[in-house]
Amino acid sequence: MRSKKSILFPRFQEILEQVGENIKLARKRRKLTTFQVAERAGINRSTLYHIEKGNPRVSMGAYFNVFRVLGLQDDFLKLAVDDEFGRKLQDLELLGK
Repeated sequence: MRSKKSILFPRFQEILEQVGENIKLARKRRKLTTFQVAERAGINRSTLYHIEKGNPRVSMGAYFNVFRVLGLQDDFLKLAVDDEFGRKLQDLELLGK
C-alpha cells in the first residue's frame, strides 16, 4: 500500500530548507563530514543529504538524531513550545463555561 504524499506550501518548504541549511552549517562548524554525522546518527548519508536540503519526507527521528550528534538536542525541545494561539483558544473555551 502506498503512503499518501504530503503537500507542503512553498513558504513552509522554505522554513524546512532553512532548518536544513542551519544543520549543514552546524555540521561544518564542527568540522564533521557527512559520513561521520550519518554514521553517528545511525542513518544513511543520503538521508543526511535530504535533511540538509530540508526534505519533509525524512522522519523527525532522523532529524533528532542529527541534532543529537551535533549537540543540539535541546533545540528540539523548542519546537512548538510557545503555542500562543492554542492557549488563546483554551482561554476562550474556559471563559465560555
